[in-house]
Amino acid sequence: MIPSALRFATLTAALSAAAAVHAAAPAPAAAGPDLGCHVGAYRLDDGRSLTLGRIDEPSALRWRLLDGRTGKLARKDGALVATVGWSDRADTVKVELGRCGEGVVFDGHRGEPVELDVVDTTFEGAGVKLRGRLVLPAGQDKVPVVVMVHGSENYSGVDLYYQQYLFPSEGVGVFVYDKRGTGGSSGKYTQNFHELSDDAVAALREALRVGGERVGRIGYLGGSQGGWIAPLAASKTAQAQFVEVGFGLADGVLAEDRDQVVLDLRAAGFGDAATLRKARELTDATGLIASSSGQRGWTELATVRKKYETQPWWKAVKGEYSGLVATHTRDEVMAEFKKYDYEVSWDYDPMPVLRTLKTPQLWVLGGDDIEAPSGETQKRLTALGRAGRPITSVVFPQADHGILEYESKNAQGERQHTRTADGYLRMLLDWIKRGTLDGWPYGTAKQLAGPK
Repeated sequence: MIPSALRFATLTAALSAAAAVHAAAPAPAAAGPDLGCHVGAYRLDDGRSLTLGRIDEPSALRWRLLDGRTGKLARKDGALVATVGWSDRADTVKVELGRCGEGVVFDGHRGEPVELDVVDTTFEGAGVKLRGRLVLPAGQDKVPVVVMVHGSENYSGVDLYYQQYLFPSEGVGVFVYDKRGTGGSSGKYTQNFHELSDDAVAALREALRVGGERVGRIGYLGGSQGGWIAPLAASKTAQAQFVEVGFGLADGVLAEDRDQVVLDLRAAGFGDAATLRKARELTDATGLIASSSGQRGWTELATVRKKYETQPWWKAVKGEYSGLVATHTRDEVMAEFKKYDYEVSWDYDPMPVLRTLKTPQLWVLGGDDIEAPSGETQKRLTALGRAGRPITSVVFPQADHGILEYESKNAQGERQHTRTADGYLRMLLDWIKRGTLDGWPYGTAKQLAGPK
């Protein structure tokens, strides 16, 4: 699953099941014994890299290729069934699994296990003990290493991050770790970006310690909420030589809901400037409520509701939380706030870091991202690049959150994700290895700013 930048689960899950969106996966259930031993990297007889990784279903795996194609494999009535992307649609790809430790047959191509050097470790974060893992290509050669920075998910990165198999099979080491309060790490789950960035600094330091002389270039890759955390972590250590951000925001946390509301209204035919100004009054009020855990903003919401509640556009508002806060009582909303006590960096502004960070950055955005709309972020990154900041920004015009391609699921406009956009993973690897994008074209990607 590809996480949203900030999933406001307190409201979406409890107050409106219809508002549930494909978001971060729950804590994983280990793949069944008949499939779990096949987790890892394989080299197909035509030279391609294939990975088989765990997902949040028992007796199921997910396969991935470097070009972004992916599908699920599950046991059903004794047979191995493949489905396309994240859908339930049958796949024409045929996968055969042999005995544990042996190869696989993928769509007629024999695949042999790729030998990797794996070291599991524990290390001290900012007042917590974190579980980590360094995975390197087998051998003694110096290789670039990327430290994976979490999004908002609450599951184990060590158990579920597929990059730890795919990237090393392409010559790039990966350090994964369980964020505080998840998997094998201690502490309390949080969305405090300052604490999480301190942990990311500790993770990079541990990757250097464990990898020793084998570590070449080293830096961060943060997806979604990690787009706030990875640059902040890089600003705290001179050892990070690059930062990659996938489908993150160069705007504050409240911007995610605000921009989603704009998309909602435009999709419903209410995209005129006057209506969007009115909606901004609503999101200002709901943002105040959310960011204060319901301690402020109700007077402002009552004023906005009195002015606009009867207008046609009001019922078209959804967002991360604005539609739900606006259409439920204060008692209902407050009851949900009381169930969740983790901290969120509501007031974090990423721009001061982005304006001053000297570490080279690659930002990859989805032009059709409905979880973290990228329009304002594209403008900001383009301006920063033109101003001489070391930022290269790229957009995949038709990609959703996670740089995922999709098809329409139903008449209501729900999306069914089918694959990762072609070129995205290859782009990440090129930047990690060389700090440049010298493999154009990368699928449908368009560069916004930075040297080609």
